[in-house]
Amino acid sequence: MRNHPELPASEAPTEWSMPWVLRMSVDRGNDFVAYDEKAFADPSIAPAAMSWRLASSSVFDGGCREALAHFSSLFAECRNLGQSFGPAVVTQILVTSMNALRGLAFGASHEADREATLRLAARYAEYTGWMTQEAGDEKASLWWTDRAVALADAGGDTEFAAYTLVRRADAALYRMDGRVTVEYARLAEKRSRSARIRGLAAQRRAQGHALLGEDAACFRALDRAAELMTRESRAEEADPSAASTEPVIGSMHLAGLADFVAGWCLHDLGRTAEAVGRLEGSLDAVPIRARRARARYAARLALALAEAGELKGACSVVEAVTSSVSVVDSATIRADLQRLSRRLNRWPRDPDARIAAARIAAARIAEALHTAGG
Repeated sequence: MRNHPELPASEAPTEWSMPWVLRMSVDRGNDFVAYDEKAFADPSIAPAAMSWRLASSSVFDGGCREALAHFSSLFAECRNLGQSFGPAVVTQILVTSMNALRGLAFGASHEADREATLRLAARYAEYTGWMTQEAGDEKASLWWTDRAVALADAGGDTEFAAYTLVRRADAALYRMDGRVTVEYARLAEKRSRSARIRGLAAQRRAQGHALLGEDAACFRALDRAAELMTRESRAEEADPSAASTEPVIGSMHLAGLADFVAGWCLHDLGRTAEAVGRLEGSLDAVPIRARRARARYAARLALALAEAGELKGACSVVEAVTSSVSVVDSATIRADLQRLSRRLNRWPRDPDARIAAARIAAARIAEALHTAGG
């Protein structure tokens, strides 16, 4: 075993913490290997402490539908888990579950079952892309987004490709690239027939226009998004049976999404007082259990408050954000906190600002140590 003189005995590698490797495939089975760390110091020890081959996924006729119901429930739980914990936890469940779905699809005897399974696998892939974006890895995020398109296409869902363009607009938005955000959002609106997907695309387009300082275009896009979302809601009310039984596309935890997007846009347009008005009244509507969504909302609110000169209000919100960001491990929230920290430096003698800045710095140090330790 490798020596770890700097670690207490309780933190040194043990039998339960040995490295595991799982090689996954669709049709060739899966190989699991547990590595004995003693082999790194002693070449006479076989590196594989345990290994075995798992057979390819297979189900009895009709069993695919039964399995699909369980994996749909698991996906909902993964999205809930993603609100409370970081990508390092959630992606392990997503990826292994996704591979199991690929195997089930490969062995399905009925085309309808195979396509339904692939469509659900696409949702797993898209959410994996969001989790990797939250972890700060845009390259991995876009790779998983491409996998989602391939799975959805194979499952007969041509609309999902349009939604992944919205996700690409998201990535550009967090890079602060307004022009690319607008281009992807426009393309998504053009290619989709779904009112919801076009509504989400219009929201991203509004955010892109806001980054570019294009007030009129931003407000037109917000109005268009509201119109499309209202149209979808009315269609579902008129015919509840027509509502999709598949997972909801887009955020399912951020209550008052329209207010959040509008507040974000107003902030980026420099209309900070109006941004505070849109954001402030909606934070309480986000469920307590949705830690990631609340922290995202609160970070944007604190930034808007600070830029509106409402220092005390901004500082009072910071604690709620910093207590969550290290747990949910969100690159998007950390970006807002970094911007907020720069704003707080304008009040170096204010005690509230100093405390808030110290909390942000402590959260960043804790995250850096966590990353180094990983």
